[in-house]
Amino acid sequence: MSKIILSANHIVQYFGERKILEFEKLNVYEGDHIGIVGVNGVGKTTLLNILSGEVTPDEGSVIRKVPVSYFKQFRERVEQVDPQKCCKLGLSGKLSREHLSGGEMTRLGLAAMNKDSLLTFADEPTANLDADGVELCCQILEQCPTLLLISHDRTVLDRLCTRIIEVKDGHLHFYTGNFAVYHEQREQAFKRQEFEYQQYRSEKSRLEKAARQRSQASSNVRKVPSRMGNSEARLHKRAAGEKMEKLDNARKTILSRLEQLEVKEKPQETAQVRIDFSLTDPPANREIVTGNHITFSHGKNLIFENASFSLSKGSKTALVGANGVGKTTLMELIWSGAPGIRLVPKAKIGYFKQSLDTLDLSKTVLENVMETSVQSENTMRGILARLLIRREDVFKKAGILSGGERVKLAFAKLFGSPANLLLLDEPTNFLDMPAIEALQKMVEDYEGTVLFVSHDRTFADGCATRILRIEDRKLIPFDGNLTEWEKKQMESKSEKKMDKLLLELRLAEVISRLSTPNCQNKEELKKELERLIAQKNMLIESQEEI
Repeated sequence: MSKIILSANHIVQYFGERKILEFEKLNVYEGDHIGIVGVNGVGKTTLLNILSGEVTPDEGSVIRKVPVSYFKQFRERVEQVDPQKCCKLGLSGKLSREHLSGGEMTRLGLAAMNKDSLLTFADEPTANLDADGVELCCQILEQCPTLLLISHDRTVLDRLCTRIIEVKDGHLHFYTGNFAVYHEQREQAFKRQEFEYQQYRSEKSRLEKAARQRSQASSNVRKVPSRMGNSEARLHKRAAGEKMEKLDNARKTILSRLEQLEVKEKPQETAQVRIDFSLTDPPANREIVTGNHITFSHGKNLIFENASFSLSKGSKTALVGANGVGKTTLMELIWSGAPGIRLVPKAKIGYFKQSLDTLDLSKTVLENVMETSVQSENTMRGILARLLIRREDVFKKAGILSGGERVKLAFAKLFGSPANLLLLDEPTNFLDMPAIEALQKMVEDYEGTVLFVSHDRTFADGCATRILRIEDRKLIPFDGNLTEWEKKQMESKSEKKMDKLLLELRLAEVISRLSTPNCQNKEELKKELERLIAQKNMLIESQEEI
């Protein structure tokens, strides 16, 4: 049996007067790869901070038997990093730049990780990473002897974790298996809860009806008729009394069973909301945004060179490309109306940025969303509920919300605003799973035009109707989602492999004929050989580009 390398006992932690964590025991065994999940603001990062020693719990103790390496959610730039690690993570020649993208900063943090640590904590390590970066991150974390990981990337959790800890209502709930297994268990639990609730409602209704029937029957027992003699009256009264007593006893028995009936709560269903898009005064134009011959640099770093693009009305476009190629830059250019960018007159931009500078932290959640909303308060409450900000939470000050809760608030404000063109820069970063699913559904249902950057594969595939790829400082469109684009790329690779095989066969045939004595048409064969070699070289170059 594996040995325990970390033990937390009788932990209690408060945030102000609110108890956010309380659990009796958590053991981490050598070789564990544990995913930590839960809704935003529930205390996942606080849990890691306590386990790592960054925070001392209000009650309880943590025993760490090995040193800890901690990859934190919000990181400062690291200056002293192994050049070989930087090269492997695609940072060669970039560290001298003053401006690094969010993904490049994350790669820098990964390069600074201590790979020799026996116990590694990682809080959202794939945030802002492109597909290649996520793959490199997973390869690094797979090598960690023992890992505790906070992530909202479902694919990453499935790949890396063999145990799941769900933080809910301040308590820890333990599951064996990866995220897919955990999610299936949760789905089954929800169905079981729904079944038990319906059974409870049915039984409660039946007992209440039976109690009413007994009460009504008791009150309907006939009284003594006025013309009945004394002897008959006494007999009738006694029979009626006995009948009423039986009915009352039956009613009491039913009421007792009703009181003893175990109450089952109704499972919380996903809020449904319908946004009245006509209130945004949407444009009727077929093309909402166009960019023509855009050239832009960050200092000496050329980002775009004579690049062009367009966004059609109602399209959901995923902006893809490697870290640092200019995805956020393009959104900033559209937002600022840079030279070469044209918006139709009625286009109104709503821009989601990680800075969350649209929020007034001194105002309540409801005040924040209503100050720019064209939708009704009921609609805005529905949007907030869809993002798991419910009931009295709408009266909280924005300043006391967690990072993920502020992101949800920013989205609610955005979807209720007059905007009919949304720019979303890494919208799923730091959101919990239910919120990601809710946001995905809201983007899918949104009637306006959306341009987004996301490295959450499931989210991007679900939302995107087209791809805009940044490659060689150009913008290359593709109709379809990421999976369809990758399928097209694989088909292209297969076709080129087949072409290469046929070329090599013909080359072998030509070379063989040229090497034979008394070769006929020698000059024609030499010209064909030169042509075939040139074609092969061109094919190799095109495959490398793919």
